[in-house]
Amino acid sequence: MPYICNLLEDSKFIEKSKSINIAMKTKVTSIIMILLAVFITLGGTTSCKSKKRLAKEAAEAEYKSKVEQAVKDLNAILDDETLWTLEEKEARVQTIKDWNLQNAEVDDLLIQVEKKLARERAQKEEEERRAAEERERANATDVVLGRNFNSIANAGSVSQANRVINETLGMFESPNVPVLIIIKQNAGFNDYDRPTTIEKYLNYVKDQKKATEKVHDVKYNANGKINELELIKK
Repeated sequence: MPYICNLLEDSKFIEKSKSINIAMKTKVTSIIMILLAVFITLGGTTSCKSKKRLAKEAAEAEYKSKVEQAVKDLNAILDDETLWTLEEKEARVQTIKDWNLQNAEVDDLLIQVEKKLARERAQKEEEERRAAEERERANATDVVLGRNFNSIANAGSVSQANRVINETLGMFESPNVPVLIIIKQNAGFNDYDRPTTIEKYLNYVKDQKKATEKVHDVKYNANGKINELELIKK
């Protein structure tokens, strides 16, 4: 009987020990889960803060880089230190304005550069206008001279030819304006006949009764009179 009692008591002790172990394991597991949850929460918060900080630093670095580049480019335009065309400079200024940097130095440089480019734009447009007028005048001169050359060559009398010659000379700075006659062109180079003057050339056309040259280039003085004429064989 004592032996059986001992066995029963041992059995109860074992069961009790098992219950205690299970309870302890459950508590340990719960503690571990809680700690994991805390670590995950803290880690997530730290990660978000780190990402925001990095994003802020990247934005600040980008802003600083753009300001430095804007100042560099604008100063280069002001000092004529670029090889950019007017259109390229205007495009660069527009890009910088689109950045909307709101930087005092950049804003001041933008004002100066825009004034400079406005002057350059006005000058370019004036040059283009004058060039267009020059082309129109040259085209008109081509027509008039070509018509007069033919009129002189085909004149019915010497007096008629001389009248056209005098009218034509009125277009020139003087009767001694040089006339260059191209007889051959090769690889961008011109071979010229012996130089003459407009008066001599017109009388030559009258005597030969034929006009074998046409206008190639015309130059004018400040008063709009022809001061150099270049002809080429038809």
